[in-house]
Amino acid sequence: MYQLGATCEGVVLLVDAAQGIEAQTLANCYLALENELEIVAVLNKIDLPAADPDLYASEIENVLGLPAEQVLKISAKTGEGIPALLDAIVERIPPPKGDPEAPLQALIFDSHFDQYRGVISSMRVMNGRIRKNDKLRFMQLGGNHDALELGVRSPAPMPVDELGPGEVGYLIASIKDVGQAKSGETVTLVSNPAAIALDGYDDPKPMVFCGLYPVDGDEYPELREALHKLKLNDASVTFEPETSGALGFGFRCGFLGLLHMEIVRERLEREFDLSLIATAPSVAYKVSTDDGAITQIDNPSELPEPGSITHIEEPMLKVGILSPSNYTGTIMELCQGRRGTMTRMEYLSPERVELQYVIPLAEVVTDFFDQLKSRTQGYASLDYEPEGYQIGKLVKVDILLNGEPVDAFSTIVHNDNAYGYGRRMAEKLQELIPRQMFDVPIQAAIGGRIIARQTVKAKRKDVLAKCYGGDITRKRKLLEQQKKGKKRMKAIGRVEVPNEAFVSALRLDD
Repeated sequence: MYQLGATCEGVVLLVDAAQGIEAQTLANCYLALENELEIVAVLNKIDLPAADPDLYASEIENVLGLPAEQVLKISAKTGEGIPALLDAIVERIPPPKGDPEAPLQALIFDSHFDQYRGVISSMRVMNGRIRKNDKLRFMQLGGNHDALELGVRSPAPMPVDELGPGEVGYLIASIKDVGQAKSGETVTLVSNPAAIALDGYDDPKPMVFCGLYPVDGDEYPELREALHKLKLNDASVTFEPETSGALGFGFRCGFLGLLHMEIVRERLEREFDLSLIATAPSVAYKVSTDDGAITQIDNPSELPEPGSITHIEEPMLKVGILSPSNYTGTIMELCQGRRGTMTRMEYLSPERVELQYVIPLAEVVTDFFDQLKSRTQGYASLDYEPEGYQIGKLVKVDILLNGEPVDAFSTIVHNDNAYGYGRRMAEKLQELIPRQMFDVPIQAAIGGRIIARQTVKAKRKDVLAKCYGGDITRKRKLLEQQKKGKKRMKAIGRVEVPNEAFVSALRLDD
């Protein structure tokens, strides 16, 4: 989570005047309070017919403790109240503090890659001054670079000769390696370096994992380069190389959540013109084995043999849901169906309720948010935070094609949901895999136990087409020869699974 106090002195807390406080509003407000930032509360969209600014101003006071009379009412669409908001920002938010004579300390909070100019970093100067052509040192990674260009955005980039304490601008230092200017880096001068680096940001911890593989194996270097460039302004993405027997060479990637995973995948395909296959999403489990070892597993293929496992712990989430009170029963049904345990229910007003549950992360990363929005007609909002690990009755479900496991389809699920997952995956693959010259069994298995099966029937050639009669034994002889041929083919045959089948079978929204 970003240390907001490192780059600003205050925040504008924006609330919809037609919907009121949402779960993310609470989370961001508490984060700002923890960093002792000045908060300017604003109700937007007061021009909507459904807006009730007075009601939601009192709700802000009751829930967040901010005085209702200080809540500003604006319409970004019509411009109403905007001058008062700008005046409030100037009056309430304190000016930046910093010593212009101290050694330079500048914090990089974002970067992007330009193919002509290299890495362009956005930064804020905390202490000291930075001038064009200064020799800079990046304190965390230890590299030295020249400040080729400094500038501010107003909103178009405008070069300047100097940036001082409290000023925000951009830096171009002819950096070609995208990993040398990550967010949270402290920049100082080589000639007069600062003694210590700024706190920067906490390293984000990925919660959802999946494998990303290029459809065309020759695009593996392009995928690696694209991930490096993407990580430049999204430090929360993690990746490491992995190999799949079915999909070839790719990367095991970590994301903050399922939406983050979908956004990164979409950006890789659109911005870098890649065609990708994503494996089923997984979370990080803690596996305890007979020898007393505890291993963290984020790839189902790395799970030890079932006989050596004593127990598996799964990550839990503390989920907060804000919703109109008439959807309370629907939300409780959804959460309990996802193995959730209620910890608190509080009515913020007669029309609004806050529910808190502890739910396994694996139950949330699939389609929980979509189901929540669908069942509440879009009015509910969701926020969550990690809540440690808990022992669960979990099993690994393998998908076998012609007796051979396909690691891309393997997943770890709760024992109660294993049969349903195996049956759905087998049925879907039966539709997607083209017919071969022999029968292809599709099986879902837990260890050595088969829990579901479908069969892709073989192509059949009419070997009796030229038989216009005669002895029945001749027909039987031809059929037996065909049967033996198919049996031999099945013994040495390899099932061809088209890439389209992987993409369709692993689609998250199906």
